[in-house]
Amino acid sequence: MVRVITYGTFDLLHYGHINLLRRAKEYGDYLIVALSTDEFNWEQKRKKCYFPYEQRKQLLEAIRYVDLVIPEESWDQKKTDIHEYHVDKFVMGDDWTGKFDFVRDEGAEVIYLPRTPEISTTSIKQDLGQNKMNV
Repeated sequence: MVRVITYGTFDLLHYGHINLLRRAKEYGDYLIVALSTDEFNWEQKRKKCYFPYEQRKQLLEAIRYVDLVIPEESWDQKKTDIHEYHVDKFVMGDDWTGKFDFVRDEGAEVIYLPRTPEISTTSIKQDLGQNKMNV
């Protein structure tokens, strides 16, 4: 069984996220999603989520490509996750290219996938803010 892992916040779930998860699953048999906790998002990434962790987790668990959702609580856990979950492939969006190459030293192949160019959570938040101001 080939195990794949990816990481993210997955707030305001959209078709770009689904594309990433579908393509990640194509690299193996079992897809693990490490979902950033609210605390990690705020304390380390300086991001505030619209949906809390448990609701984002429920959304991900409902997606057919996702086999397991685990909490991401720190930047450093990637190395231990590779070993704990027997991960073969580490998949991230290409906006992170080069940032996680160190994972190869843990025995996993690192794959950076192109983003869906016309959509992002940031653009959705910006658009909603603009729409709100225009009302």
